[in-house]
Parts: sequence; structure tokens; C-alpha cells
Amino acid sequence: MSAPFRVRENGIELFVRLTPKSSSDRLEGVETSADGRSHLKARVRAVPENGAANQALEKLVARMLGVPASAVSVVAGGTARLKTLRVVGEPEMLTKSIEAFGV
Repeated sequence: MSAPFRVRENGIELFVRLTPKSSSDRLEGVETSADGRSHLKARVRAVPENGAANQALEKLVARMLGVPASAVSVVAGGTARLKTLRVVGEPEMLTKSIEAFGV
């Protein structure tokens, strides 16, 4: 199983499968797709209109990793379920935070 993130020079790229219109905002662990790639499963209450679900996801991930919301942004998959988030920060610290979450 591959990790649901990729280390970059000044942060990480996190791969997420987002389900909008959920009953609560939460992260549900890691899932592996049929092609062998892993991604973090996330649910948000926001609807997928005008970027509301993406903004809710950015805030949720920022809270989980203990970074400012401005350090997290959706860089790919803006209108798709599978998204890539860019998290700016110390890669080692971010990696440890993700692993502490149970990844």
C-alpha cells in the first residue's frame, strides 16, 4: 500500500477522497483504490457548490495537521471526488502528524 501523501520540498501533497453533504465533518482513515493508490477518506457537511466543500475540506485538514487554514489548498481535482491538497510546512512534522492520525 502506498502512502496517501507525497513529500515535497516545503510541504506535502495529500491525496483525499471527499464526500460532501455528510452529517458531520470528519476524516475516516485511508482507503486503497483498485489501481493501488491510497487516499485519505474525508466527509464534510458542506455542499459541493461554489467551492464550499473544498473550503470545508481545507479547514478540516488544517485542523487535523495543526497548521493554519491558509497553509492548505486544493491544487488538483477541484470538481472531482479525488483531490490533491498542497500543505505548506515542515515535511517531517506534517508526515508525523498524518502517521499519528493512523495512516
